[in-house]
Amino acid sequence: MKKKSSQQPYWLNKAKQLIGLSLITLMVLTVLSFTSNTQAQQASQINKTNKTPKVKQKTTATSSNQSGIKFKDSLINKASKNLSLDPNLFKRLDGEHTNDSGENLDYRVQRGCIRRSFNEENLPANIGLEDRNFSDFFRAQTKGFFERMRGSCIPFALALGSRNRFESLSIMNGPLQDAKTEVWTFTPSAAGSFLLQQDYLKDESKRFTEVQLKLSDVLYDPKKVGDKLPVELIWELNSVIKQIYPEENNALENTNSIVRLIVDFGDKERWAQIWAAEIIDPASKEVFSSAFWVERNDIPGGFYTSTGESIERTFWTNPLSYRRISRGVGSVRASSKKIAPAKKAATPAAATKQRYRAHMGIDYAAPIGTPIFSVATGKVVHLGYSGAFGNLIILEHPGNYRTYYAHLSNYNVELEVGNEIRRGLEIGYVGSTGRSTGPHLHFELRKDGVYIDPYSSKTQLDLWNMRNSDSGLLTREILLLGTPPNN
Repeated sequence: MKKKSSQQPYWLNKAKQLIGLSLITLMVLTVLSFTSNTQAQQASQINKTNKTPKVKQKTTATSSNQSGIKFKDSLINKASKNLSLDPNLFKRLDGEHTNDSGENLDYRVQRGCIRRSFNEENLPANIGLEDRNFSDFFRAQTKGFFERMRGSCIPFALALGSRNRFESLSIMNGPLQDAKTEVWTFTPSAAGSFLLQQDYLKDESKRFTEVQLKLSDVLYDPKKVGDKLPVELIWELNSVIKQIYPEENNALENTNSIVRLIVDFGDKERWAQIWAAEIIDPASKEVFSSAFWVERNDIPGGFYTSTGESIERTFWTNPLSYRRISRGVGSVRASSKKIAPAKKAATPAAATKQRYRAHMGIDYAAPIGTPIFSVATGKVVHLGYSGAFGNLIILEHPGNYRTYYAHLSNYNVELEVGNEIRRGLEIGYVGSTGRSTGPHLHFELRKDGVYIDPYSSKTQLDLWNMRNSDSGLLTREILLLGTPPNN
């Protein structure tokens, strides 16, 4: 018997070979695809890692002298150099800015020490304040006050507005400053009546310190001043003294004249602040000139003399020690464009048409590296390079004010966007970055997004003039913190 042949047909073998090759090919393709995807993901991850900018973390210096910056924790690890300028920083707010801000341009203060008498309740009339309603209010409120009088005279500070309008009156219970010193301040109310505020030196003295410096040191030797004051107060003090320094007596610095200061050295919740500055003859106790700080909530505070004159405008136009103002507000040359002559005319040289552009801001010429100071307390809203401005810092201040500092060579390394900084802080240094023809600081002051010329005599801002609502603050500080007048 013949055995069946085990050999399979030719076509079946070929089919099995084709199916096997297909399976092998599919497996190889699957492995290759998986490998390719894995490599692609790894490459993508590497690319993403390489494209992520590496931000060098700043080491925030903690100096006991440099207390003019308040840092926000959320901003410490953030890059501080913005490469693009937020258009909203130049946006004009609804309505047009006007210089008519309702400030009291005729504000003035009379100060003295009136002799005591048997009719002390008639003090308003005795110093020239003729207002029957106020006299009745004053008489009713001060019955107990005069029972605590000390000394032979009653110190007073009377503030008047336009047309001798009554603004405020502060009185003190004698020319002595100690734990028993009282200052009562009267102001008109919106309802047509009057308000009374009572202050005691024993309460104020808890945060105030008296500091005495030689006038010559303040004017010419800031290093000696720096041993007694925080660094951000030195620029402010120097600016105050230069403005109240009596020009008619230039020999004062060669005498033993002193600068008496009342200073709040501040803490974590409030800035260090000079509240009173006086130039005094230590022998005779004569006060040659003085200035007092008025704190305000809705706009930056300001310094006023004991006669009610504001010295704030100079602060807002003095961001550095400059050699000269190289350019003010107006038009500057932008470019020259040649105009081709008409075809029928001869062939004269092409005429040149000069083009101009508006220049908004003040340019202060100074050497590269000259320190620049913040002109007022505010918040950093821009810090970085910005086109024609070059290296630019923008500070935002209460009352919708902003100040711009452009063409800087560098910044204070501690600054970050969002930091709150005090007036007098060194924020940057003069340079020539951006569209600049030489080393200088381009400075701008804006209100509601509209540029203001701070040097124009027509510019009258609430920053620089006493407002009616602030009057009582000044007369109060004059009596509470100033040197008492001689009997």
